[in-house]
Amino acid sequence: MRSDMVKKGIEKAPHRSLFKAMGYTDEELRRPLIGVVNAHNEIIPGHIHLDTIAQAVKDGIRMAGGTPVEFPVIGVCDGIAMNHEGMKYSLASRELIADSIEIMAMAHAFDGLVMIPNCDKIVPGMLMAAARLDLPTIFISGGPMLAGTFRERKVALSNIFEGIGAVKAGRMTEEDLKEMEETVCPGCGSCAGMFTANSMNCMTEVMGMALPGNGTVPAVMAARVRLAKEAGMKIMELVERDLRPSQIMTEAAFRNCIAADMALGCSTNTVLHLPAIAREAGIELSLDLFNEISEKVPQLCKLNPAGPHFMEDLDRAGGISALLNRLLEHGLIDGSVLTVTGRTLAENVAGCRVLDENVIRRVEDPYSPTGGLAILRGTLAPDGAVVKKGAVDPSMMVHQGPARVFDSEEEACAALAAGKIQKGDVVVIRYEGPKGGPGMREMLTSTAMVAGLGLDRDVALITDGRFSGATRGASIGHVSPEAAEGGPIALVKDGDLISIDIPGGRLDLLVPEDELERRRREWQPPQPRVKKGYLRRYSRLVTSASTGAVFKEE
Repeated sequence: MRSDMVKKGIEKAPHRSLFKAMGYTDEELRRPLIGVVNAHNEIIPGHIHLDTIAQAVKDGIRMAGGTPVEFPVIGVCDGIAMNHEGMKYSLASRELIADSIEIMAMAHAFDGLVMIPNCDKIVPGMLMAAARLDLPTIFISGGPMLAGTFRERKVALSNIFEGIGAVKAGRMTEEDLKEMEETVCPGCGSCAGMFTANSMNCMTEVMGMALPGNGTVPAVMAARVRLAKEAGMKIMELVERDLRPSQIMTEAAFRNCIAADMALGCSTNTVLHLPAIAREAGIELSLDLFNEISEKVPQLCKLNPAGPHFMEDLDRAGGISALLNRLLEHGLIDGSVLTVTGRTLAENVAGCRVLDENVIRRVEDPYSPTGGLAILRGTLAPDGAVVKKGAVDPSMMVHQGPARVFDSEEEACAALAAGKIQKGDVVVIRYEGPKGGPGMREMLTSTAMVAGLGLDRDVALITDGRFSGATRGASIGHVSPEAAEGGPIALVKDGDLISIDIPGGRLDLLVPEDELERRRREWQPPQPRVKKGYLRRYSRLVTSASTGAVFKEE
């Protein structure tokens, strides 16, 4: 056992004495030591209950003959961090999470790991660590939140963000907003729509790093606790078989993730996280691969904010297993890949039926014949940009309009609130990329305000930052190269015409090349917005969104 290096032999008597100072017995030290990586904290609704999940995992480990050893990792609540300087730290936390797990696992010689994440950057950060360490590892998330109910209709966090714009437009009263505030998030779990957290938890299940049900079983269900116990027992089997992430997180598994991503209509943030995770596994995922797979895989689900259904509906309809079985029947995924069950993906999902055709449509009757995400390229985004096209109104799939340029999210939100944005405008929010932000903030406040103002069928938003998975409308993010690197988005001026052609995969700035060259000569790199601390170091190390916003190689 790997853990023998900290507990076996006469030379390890001091080590054993330290274990015994914590109450470990000789019997516990004879067993494999399993690190239980618990992201529980009291600031994220998706993590507030993870102590219960961790206890269930530890029970499962003990039942199967192992010794659980729990340790924590940090986590940022994107919703609470939204629309202020705190959002600069969200994406940046992903690298810290991966690094801290590496430190703990290597320093203490664990035999295996159980990862317990739930929300946005915690899931990919843990997956990056799993790929990097290549120790037997299994994931069990905290599960999605149930939808709230507001005046007899289901709602989620995206609805209350949109409510702010509705109040400013006079379409909703402050009293209405207060009433929704009390009901929109009814309890623990990752927010109820197909936002980034739930997207990544579903991807973890598709990837084979979690048991079936991980992505969709609601947080409050007893089935979630049972699943946690099963994960605790299963890690002991993985350790015994020495089944490692490198055998599971293969190129075929990542292609399966992209296919499921397209069928589900997941968050645009998956286009950041999947390449970053793959890189740790020694696999390159190009942006073009997303479009290649999107052309073959139809969108079968429309979950909030793109449609009327929520994560609880997807679970009731058969969950990820039913979706995968449907894709497998049509040859759209590879069923031969290995999973943490010890079986193939095809074996895991055999016989799993779709129980509600409204939630998971047939391949012959999709919401869209192509996938829910699209990569755009053109003179405004030579290295690519991403849009959640499954959440774009048909009238905005092709659009041309004058640019309204802002150098921060706050400036754009102020203009929206003041009624300064007109129908047809293309709002450009720049210097919010990985380096320029720094931290590549999500823009849910601005996109939700556009929707709340009733402009989501008339106004496009373009940024070198990110959009939340709760975003809908013609919101195009990850524009690369970013403004801080001198990308074309830095050269846009008010009134410039911008052309958006989502079906054609184009995003173009309609300005003559000689004029752009003149502007390029005049452009000066901005002064760093943050001059000390982790964010300053992050801005020096981080790469483009087109490469997953990972750190530069040494």
